[in-house]
Amino acid sequence: MTPRSPRLGRLIAAGLIGLVACTSAPDSGPSTSPTVSASEPSPSNGQSGPIQVASGSVQIQPPPGGSFLVRGAYPRIHSRCKRYERPRLTARYPGTLAVERSDDGTLAITVTLPFESYLEGIAEVPPSWPRAALEAQAIAARSYALATTGWDGAAGETLDTPICATTACQVYRGIPVPRVPETRRWYRAVRRTTGKVLVHQGRPAETVYFSTSNGRTYGNEDVFGSAPLPYLRPVIERHDGASPTSRWRVRLPFGDAERFLREAGEWGRDRITRIRLDGSGVLVSGGGRTRNMDLSTFRDAVNVWAPCLEPARYPPAPLPVTIPSRWLAISSGAGAVVVTGRGWGHGAGMVQWGAYGKARRGFPAARILAFYYGGRRPRRYPEPGLIHVQVANGLTRLKIRPSGPGAVLDDTPLGPGVVVIAGGDSMTVDGSAPGAP
Repeated sequence: MTPRSPRLGRLIAAGLIGLVACTSAPDSGPSTSPTVSASEPSPSNGQSGPIQVASGSVQIQPPPGGSFLVRGAYPRIHSRCKRYERPRLTARYPGTLAVERSDDGTLAITVTLPFESYLEGIAEVPPSWPRAALEAQAIAARSYALATTGWDGAAGETLDTPICATTACQVYRGIPVPRVPETRRWYRAVRRTTGKVLVHQGRPAETVYFSTSNGRTYGNEDVFGSAPLPYLRPVIERHDGASPTSRWRVRLPFGDAERFLREAGEWGRDRITRIRLDGSGVLVSGGGRTRNMDLSTFRDAVNVWAPCLEPARYPPAPLPVTIPSRWLAISSGAGAVVVTGRGWGHGAGMVQWGAYGKARRGFPAARILAFYYGGRRPRRYPEPGLIHVQVANGLTRLKIRPSGPGAVLDDTPLGPGVVVIAGGDSMTVDGSAPGAP
């Protein structure tokens, strides 16, 4: 599920940015008690250097009431992109970290933390938004997390099924780095709605949501191909006009289109002279031939390669991507194609900018949610105590700094300083580094 934006993962993974995103939950949860091999000394800040960890996993508990500042490096890759910068992870997490070496030698991080702390780290809407919009988002995020992980335990139990931290689930970023004062408004919205969930047939409803509509929402069967759900029925949206993607226009010179489609493997060396819609596809013509491609193929090629090859021009401000949605029209003119459209996101459930508009008009959170989710209003529902969140993978190296004394790596207390963890043929841990990450 993509709450806010179309998924470009299969093209990004091809080597454009080098970032390996979290995917949907695996069949089994993360190990809750990884340990250093008994045949080797446990790492601590008093050591003189790194040691190998035969088990390939470690667990680091935070100081009491504290957190970890985590900085991570991804593999170096060759990129044809202009202004390419090697991606890095910088985040602060308030829970227990489980770091595991994958079969390819890279490192994955799962954080285990209180469920309400997880919700405080959700970064789906600006914390400056009206109170009612923030509360509606908090309830939708809480309901979605419980529904998609299959939560059916008693209050306070651990939710065993992990959830990812990207738009494939819902965006979790932990404690903002640097700290943002307005984030406290989001924290208050989470606290004010504690335990409030939208329910269908006695279970949390899968309250999907997205950024901006094209004037309406769609049934889940039309978006995801799943059986129709009574709380995900189409509605008319009139209140998301403040969104920068409510109505958008992009001019794409044919020469640019040729380069982007060629790099994506969708076009040859011929000059493009016309691009037009044909039903659900796009017809690209030039050099005496016409190529029919899916609209999603055309959008993916442009959205990936435009900012890569021409970062100064694409995406044009204030758009998040060059062609934000599939709700569009295409016209060819003198030397260019013009794409006009509306919206951003998959199209089912709550419209986040619509919630913003309704809150500005005085709608309370319960009324906002009822509008989008078939009249359902929040009710109390048992919450888990802890949740596992897959926050990152594909890393080559980590530097982890506790917020204070009292952190523990497996069974060994950590002193001041930084824990450095590296992947490769084996995992190594060095708890002797004194400097900041």
